[in-house]
Order: sequence, then C-alpha cells, then structure tokens
Amino acid sequence: MDNSLAGGIVRLMTDLRDIVIVGGGLNGPALALALAQAGHGVTLIDALPAATRQDDGFDGRSYALALASTRLLQQIGVWSHLDGHTQPMTEIKVSDGSAGQGAAPFFLHFEESDLDDGPMGYMVEDRVLRRALMTAMAETPGLTQISGRRVVSQSVSSNAVTVTLDDGSQVTGALLVGADGRQSGTAARAGIRRTGWNYGQTALVCAIAHDAPHHGIAHQFFMPPGPLAILPLPGNRCSIVWSESHAEAARIDAMDDAGYLAALHPRFGSFLGEISLAGKRYSYPLKLSLANSFFSDRLALVGDAAHGLHPIAGQGLNAGLRDIASLAEVLTDARRRGEDPASPLVLARYQQWRRFDTTSLALATDGFNRLFSNDNPILRAARDLGLGLTNAVPALRRGFVREAAGLSGDLPRLLQGRPL
Repeated sequence: MDNSLAGGIVRLMTDLRDIVIVGGGLNGPALALALAQAGHGVTLIDALPAATRQDDGFDGRSYALALASTRLLQQIGVWSHLDGHTQPMTEIKVSDGSAGQGAAPFFLHFEESDLDDGPMGYMVEDRVLRRALMTAMAETPGLTQISGRRVVSQSVSSNAVTVTLDDGSQVTGALLVGADGRQSGTAARAGIRRTGWNYGQTALVCAIAHDAPHHGIAHQFFMPPGPLAILPLPGNRCSIVWSESHAEAARIDAMDDAGYLAALHPRFGSFLGEISLAGKRYSYPLKLSLANSFFSDRLALVGDAAHGLHPIAGQGLNAGLRDIASLAEVLTDARRRGEDPASPLVLARYQQWRRFDTTSLALATDGFNRLFSNDNPILRAARDLGLGLTNAVPALRRGFVREAAGLSGDLPRLLQGRPL
C-alpha cells in the first residue's frame, strides 16, 4: 500500500474498488478473508493492537459454532488452524432448574443421530478462534490490516467512501463495512439509529474444570433469574454463561473465587463432580439492539453492528457469520456482473436476505428469555408440556436440530460448504 504526503496528512489510498472493513473482532476478519479470497481488495481496520488480540487472556468467552458456521470457516481457511482446539457437541439437553435443586428432567433432548450431517456444532474458545483468524489473514494476499488505529470520521462521495483514522491518515474504498459491535461508530456516523432494550440481566462468564467427563453434552438450565448454559470444551472443562439480575450479578462478581464457586455450585449441581475455575471471570450486560437499517450510502453493517441478540440460544456469532456469508456472496456476484458493489440495489439485496431472518431470531430469543426467566408455576408447566411434546415428535425435533445447526432457510454458498 503506497503512502504519500498531501497537505500534511498521510493518505493511505486503496483502489476505489476495494472494501474497507472497520472492526477486528471476529466478524470483521471472517468477512475480510471471504472477500479477499474471492478476489476483492480488502483493508481491515482494528482499533486494538494485534498483540492484544493474540493475548491468551484477552477474552474469556467461548462460542457454540453451528455446523453451517464451521463450513464457512473451512471455506475461508480458518478451520484447519483450530485443529485439536474444538469440541463437538454430540447432545443438547434443555431443562428447567432452580438454585439448590439442580436441573429438572430435561424436556428437550437433541442427539447427533437427529442430524444426518454430523455433530450439531462445535465449541471453540474466543482466544483460539481469534488467533486462527489472524493466522489465516496473514496468509491471505489482497488483505491489508491496520491495527491499533481508531476511525474518527467517515465521508461519502458519488463513487467512494473515505475514513479518517486517529493518526490523521485516511483510507478510501468503494464500500465501507461496519463490523464494530453494538456501539458501532460506523453506523452512528452514518445516522443509522437502533431499536432495543435492556433485559435487566448480566451474563457471568467463565470456564470451569470438572472431575467427570462431559461426553460432549451441552446443557441449558432455565433458572428463574435467567438461563444457565453449560457448554463442553476440550478436556474436562466447560464454558459457563450464567444470567442473573444486574444487582445479583454484581454481588456475585464482587466475590473472591471461592465465593463465586459457592454461588455457582447450587445452580450447576454435582452431575460433573467437583468443579473449579479454569481461567478468568467476565461479565456482560445483556441487551437487544437492532440497527434500523443494515445499509446506507456505500455502507453495510454485519454482526453485532447490525444486531445484538440475547445469548439464550447461542446464536450471536452464528448470526454474524450468516451476515458474512450473505454479504460476501452478494458483493462477489455483483462484481462478476460488473455492478458497483456499493450501489443501493446491491446492498438492498443483502438487507433483504438477512433482515427478516435476523429480526425473527431476535424476537424468538427475546420471547424465550421472557417465557423462561421466571418462576410462574402456570407458565412453567405450560412451557415444559409444550416443549416436551415437541421432543416426542421426531419431525419437530429434527426441525429444531436443523435450525440450531444453521441448516434451515436460504443458505449462502459458504454456509453450504461451497466456495464463492
């Protein structure tokens, strides 16, 4: 990339056919890889230094990757870098629970045999997935990374979009993609407003070690304050996503490790034997946040910049990867037809593909959280009966499994395991 001085400002000029992506988390790098490998010129701007992204302790989260998402990661050259660091989910068990009483008998039980394509998904730690993405980007030609620089402004002309960084340099391309999270500065600078609300819940996140093997079984306990997910990791470890009210979560989070485990134990139960912390603890407030539009002039939004969901179904990253697969396909097909990839007609195709699916998923997770995050005995009996009947009907159960594996609906090529 050529640097030249103009009026005292270093201007990092990219080809006006290039795509500029703001956000170096997970969705931004995945999109950069998909586009660069399809022949687009790509510049990825990350506010954090590369060393921070590569730090083992940077983020304590883990992700449940749907089967379709793993196909995308295979296609963009990331999956091979995860070898030995993923845990297949062979079963999913869903049940009601109460602190001190453990989980009730499960009312939904999905098994690997319910899906002809293999495991329903895989668990992977954030720190492992980030490093795999960074390794794949370093191996990919046509992809430029700018780390440790924050975008402070953006402007649009008839045929280009330009972003100015905090060191005064500028990057210009045909299209700007915001992959910069729920507080997306890219969306805000474009005047895109958001709709959403606070759930009054905070997610307590950690990894635990346990004595008994988990056998690849993922558990979801619906507790009155919010869901508790116990998700299998490689070895005798699990990822915990534990929702409590803001006040209770703050009280628990302030405890030392022994107190924290003492609070977790009656909710977790003893089915995996003795438990201990296996890393740092984190907490995140839970909110719903939907962008009112997924595109604007020469701009598109993906991932949390477009939609922030409740983690109750573990679909946040998977929904973002569906954005990636859809946008990469729309832009690549447009380029092959000789269209301007940033034209409103092209970007409207992306929004049409993703907006209904995303809104439906947001409403479904919102409804599930409201239905299950309570201890109303009438609601409790009705939901257990309804989902128990679903579990008893093979066709309905298989439909749930295919939805959880990301195999339903109009799938982009990358999610089908096909190249762009």
